[in-house]
Amino acid sequence: MIAKQTKSYEKIEQYDEELTASLADNYKTIIADLGEDVNREGLLKTPERIAKAMQYLTHGYELNPLEILKSAMFTEDHKQMIVVKDIEVYSMCEHHMLPFFGKAHVAYIPNGQIVGLSKIPRIVDAFARRMQVQERLTDQIKNCIQEALNPLGVAVVIEAQHMCMQMRGIQKQNSVTTTSSFTGAFEKDKTRKEFISLISNKFS
Repeated sequence: MIAKQTKSYEKIEQYDEELTASLADNYKTIIADLGEDVNREGLLKTPERIAKAMQYLTHGYELNPLEILKSAMFTEDHKQMIVVKDIEVYSMCEHHMLPFFGKAHVAYIPNGQIVGLSKIPRIVDAFARRMQVQERLTDQIKNCIQEALNPLGVAVVIEAQHMCMQMRGIQKQNSVTTTSSFTGAFEKDKTRKEFISLISNKFS
């Protein structure tokens, strides 16, 4: 799946035709097996729509997060914490193929190099737009930044709601899952507390 922005109001999405057809056939079978009439008006194009949606929701497999970071690294003598918080996260639980969504908070302490700020949300998306578990997603973001920048420390916290817990199973509508992962300086209590304080405060 290739998505490109041509104007501020127009986005063109290009999908693999062979993959789309294969997925659509499979979804048509699933819908029929569930007892629906796949030939009724409202469902005629549904298999194709789902096929395209799933390609978009998992397009992170086509992205290289490490290369995304390396494309915008700059030498800078800055030794203080850099935090990008409240990054929207949308992913697919690999156990039930249902969405989980929430926010990621990412910080690092540079060690001679910084990265363009937009690249942090980009790698969050690159890892999130796959079949995932929140625990692994948290670690992957941390490890990618650590490998690319070799900073003095990395911190990642993700807070998310899981539809597999809300619309099925235990059906707890207000449950939020929080995961965290730290390296280097953030393993020290003082630095970690500063990070938690920064992501907890609302910008005013």
